[in-house]
Amino acid sequence: MTRAPEKAQDHDTGRMRKHSLVIAGHSTSISLETAFWEVLRELAREKGVSVAAYAAEIDQKRGAANLSSALRVHLLQVFRDRVNR
Repeated sequence: MTRAPEKAQDHDTGRMRKHSLVIAGHSTSISLETAFWEVLRELAREKGVSVAAYAAEIDQKRGAANLSSALRVHLLQVFRDRVNR
């Protein structure tokens, strides 16, 4: 019995990648797994803003956490909130 080939992106969802953004007029880079980056893009699109603008909103609320971690936690919270509705 042969298995169906897996999609290439299925293998990449956990792959860490650096992304450059300009937030509050400053260039920064974030390291996110492909799965988190895709969700970040989807949520920014839902809000009608750029990824950089959405990340800037999260950045303003992050406190002492690094930006990449703050983004992951925010995305997790968005989905928790949606599940609990």
